[in-house]
Order: sequence, then structure tokens, then C-alpha cells
Amino acid sequence: METVTCRTLEEGILEVRMNRPERLNAINPALIGDLLAVFQGLQLDRKTRVVILTGEGKGFCSGADLQEYAGPGAIPGTDGMGQLGFVYKFQEYLAQLMLAIHECDKPVIAAVNGAAVGGGLALALASDIRIASTAAKFGAVFIKTGLSNCDVGVSYFLPRLVGASTAAELMLTGRIFKADEAREMKLVSRLVAPEELEAAALETARAIAENSEYGVWMTKKGLWSNVDATSLRQAMELENRTQVLGTFTGCMEDAMQAFGAGTKPRWKPL
Repeated sequence: METVTCRTLEEGILEVRMNRPERLNAINPALIGDLLAVFQGLQLDRKTRVVILTGEGKGFCSGADLQEYAGPGAIPGTDGMGQLGFVYKFQEYLAQLMLAIHECDKPVIAAVNGAAVGGGLALALASDIRIASTAAKFGAVFIKTGLSNCDVGVSYFLPRLVGASTAAELMLTGRIFKADEAREMKLVSRLVAPEELEAAALETARAIAENSEYGVWMTKKGLWSNVDATSLRQAMELENRTQVLGTFTGCMEDAMQAFGAGTKPRWKPL
């Protein structure tokens, strides 16, 4: 791929690295297409258990590449379109990427190594976990282009992560904020020195990959489904069915045997 590199760090752990360092990994049609291909392909990949998303160089992702013109034909299905049709299709194309990351059945850890602003913030928000370098900075900056800051999932994820009032302040001002403030508002779960970021993300990925395939899969699906649950009862109904199904995987027996032997479980594959 032209703009993304993938490498297996350890068994079951895949690093997906945006690779446009000269542009701080700014989003262009090629990057959207490459990331979309990776995350859609992961749905059929049984070997990968956890994904680490990061950026090459000094930036995570600096948002839309405003120096690269994209017009009709730049993305699939837009040849010969007028500007209105193309812009709408482009918006849907980018939104499709955020959905592919969020709905990936493997947990996604965003290792935020630098600027994550605009569309870069949206990529981090679409991930399940965010671990940031102290060199990272964040911002919902769509508003600085004269558009709404309600874009590609930001108005959905940000209030849920930091609260409506904090999200409103960040989105209405469009200000850039540093990694320590992101940690204080619980936008990121962990803050480390730049040289420790890869190891910290890998440590978290290992802790996830040690669990059963079914357990991780259903925890991610259930957690995000129940964020939108209309009641406790609705959430529990989903939990009940998930737990009952889980008893048929054989994983509980694996766990009980391992506990008795004082060893780690060797989970049966699905």
C-alpha cells in the first residue's frame, strides 16, 4: 500500500502505521482507501487479535490534507460527478473509514505519537483505547475551516468520552490541547514519554490478546452496544445472551482447569 504499512509485532498483534510523515500523515484519498482496505480486511483475519494504529514520524494524523486537491474521480464511484455529488461521496467515504475502525471486531488501540487534530482526532476517537505520548496534541478543528465541528463521528464519541460540557467547549472553540489535558479529561487512558509509546501500546495489546477470542470479541461488541442502551434492563438482556452463548465455547472449562493447575488458560479456538 502507498500510505500505510502493516507489521505483526507479536503473534496476534498487528501494527497499522499511517505513512505520510512529510505531511504529518494528513488524510488524502489514498490514505482513506488504504486504511479502509486494512480494517475491512481485518474482519476476515482470524490470526490478528488486537490492532495498534499509529503514525510514522512526528504526527499521528494532522487531519485533511488541505494542500492536495481532491476532485471527482479521486475516490471510487465518483468519475464524472459534479462537485456537490463528489463532496458528499467523499464525506461518506471518510465516514465509512471511521465506522470500519469502530466496528472492527478486533480491539483497536490508538498509539497517539503526535498531532491528532480534525480527522486525526476522529481516527483516535473511533479507536477503542487511546494511549498518548507526551508529545501528542489534540483538537476538533473542523470549525476553523468554516464548517461544523460535528464531523465523522466526533459529535458522537467526544461527549461520551469527556462529557457534554467539555466536548462543547472543545468543539465550539476548536482549540488545540496538549496530552496532559487530554489525560485529565480522560480522553486518553495512559500518558507516556515518546520513547515509551510503542512499548506501552504493546503491553496493553498483550494483556488483551491473552484473553479468549470469544471474550474479547463479545466484550467489544457488548460494551459499544450498551453505550447506547436505553435502559439497564436492555443492557442486561444483551449481557445475559452473550454470557449464555459463551458457556458453549469451552472457555470456562479451560479457565477452571488452568486455575486448578496454577497455570494460564490455553483457550480453545472458536
